[in-house]
Amino acid sequence: MTHGPWPGGAVDPTARPVERARGTGRVAALTFDDGPSAHTGRLLDLLAALGVRATFCVVGRNVLAPGGAALVRRIVAEGHVLGNHSVDFADLGRASVSEVEAVLLANLRIIRSALGDPRAPVPYFRAPNASFGCTGEVAAALGMQPLGLGNVIHDWDDHADRSVATLSRHLRDAITPGSIVLAHDGGGDRAATVDAVAAVLPEKIEAGFTFTLPVGGTCQPHLEEHL
Repeated sequence: MTHGPWPGGAVDPTARPVERARGTGRVAALTFDDGPSAHTGRLLDLLAALGVRATFCVVGRNVLAPGGAALVRRIVAEGHVLGNHSVDFADLGRASVSEVEAVLLANLRIIRSALGDPRAPVPYFRAPNASFGCTGEVAAALGMQPLGLGNVIHDWDDHADRSVATLSRHLRDAITPGSIVLAHDGGGDRAATVDAVAAVLPEKIEAGFTFTLPVGGTCQPHLEEHL
């Protein structure tokens, strides 16, 4: 395992995945997995128009795809926070400590290469397919706070109704005080997800909700590079 200054940039991460947003009252943390993709730009446009900050847990393979690096740079430039979501969609639940460490470090390198910044903070991690195994312990040791699933909207489920109306209802129900909300901007056709976000976020803002980040993950801005 890696010791010393933490490569991801989180301060005092815990191995146990967190499922609570920062703050009190009507706060919620939006997290988007499996991107970047062709849908990420429209989602960023929407979040910018609403003044909402989110966490994007990105997949290295998608960062390396055409246009992916530019989207990651835009995510950071517009004030959002990055999470490590592995280099691909392979399940890490049965992987060894050394295997998980190699994958997470590889994705950190991909992300930071795209950003042109070898010390860019990537303070969160979410396990692919929510299959944690030893990934929480490894991520914490590498300076990334693991995220639990939180409140899901089932936009990845090929067997579920993924119409805009249904996803909007799920998102409306998922945004509750203190919640982390999981949706997807990649990994498939996410147009309906973005449409649901466009429909529901203005309602929640009007109802007094503020969108924060998950607890933990506070970044150290000037990490010594160990990658």
